Amino acid sequence: MAALLFGLEEEVFITEPERPTLQSLYYLSRLLWQDPADYYTHTACNFTRGKDLRFGLMSGIEISTGTFRNIPDLLADLRRRRRELAGVCPGLIVPVGHLFDREEPTNVSGMHVHISGFPDRERAYRNLVYFLPLLALLSVNSPIAGNRFYGCSYRWAEAFAIGPLREDRRYRFQDLIESKRLGTLEIRVFDPVWDLDRIRILLECIQAILLVDADYPGDIEVYNRLRLKAAKEGYVEELRPIYRELTRLLPLPEDLFRHPPAEAVKDLWLRQGTLAVYSALDNGYRNGLFVPRPVKPYKVRWPLMIAGFCGYYLPKMPYNLKKVWSEW
Repeated sequence: MAALLFGLEEEVFITEPERPTLQSLYYLSRLLWQDPADYYTHTACNFTRGKDLRFGLMSGIEISTGTFRNIPDLLADLRRRRRELAGVCPGLIVPVGHLFDREEPTNVSGMHVHISGFPDRERAYRNLVYFLPLLALLSVNSPIAGNRFYGCSYRWAEAFAIGPLREDRRYRFQDLIESKRLGTLEIRVFDPVWDLDRIRILLECIQAILLVDADYPGDIEVYNRLRLKAAKEGYVEELRPIYRELTRLLPLPEDLFRHPPAEAVKDLWLRQGTLAVYSALDNGYRNGLFVPRPVKPYKVRWPLMIAGFCGYYLPKMPYNLKKVWSEW
């Protein structure tokens, strides 16, 4: 049996209280200098681009796990890193694909899964393509954009950093790629979610799909047609045959796909508004409870921004430049 290797990159927003600020760099600097050998390569920061810059420069931040053969070990590593991020960050940690107040295709956060160790790369790619429109529903989590309901995932449908599959698998900005830098298959489509159980189920599904001795008709054109429909409408009729195929590999309740995380986010937003959702997501990320909490006032302090720029962004610049060069 193949020994698959998994790694995970998790992007989240830090809002104070409803928008990210450059103070996020200060929180990353605290994390970096807590363990430089680890967090130099296992953290990153993202910025908005183009027209979205008029709404603010700062986007999400990223923590990434090590590489593991066992899913419980990966989740334990992710749980530890979440705890350490929470320990240095007084802002709201918001695991969601897109913020609610504006439409900003470059201001997005995702959850990327890296896999290697499979014996047949072609089969692995095709099988993932077949199941991916369904698997994405386990994490779709950006239902609000421009202060109105969009669908299950504005990010999946509109973000610049992902997109329809191409014949060139190494092109970076699509939902599933062959990573130039790491040599892995990298699934980029998933939204971040607070619920570690959903992440566990998602990884177990990927593992079952890649280990099965079968070929599935992963067709790029079919995937590209389904991705936009699922991003807007969720569990559409065309996904039911794929669900039935998946249950032959791993028995799962259909409600996991019929009721994705975006549904709970939308329902709470309609009842209590944006800040309540952000506080509930923060509570879920820190404590495992998707329940709103009171939000204290936040202040933006220029000394902290400058400290973050000097203590995080500048030391990371050589690594970031090398990373961008290798990815392109």
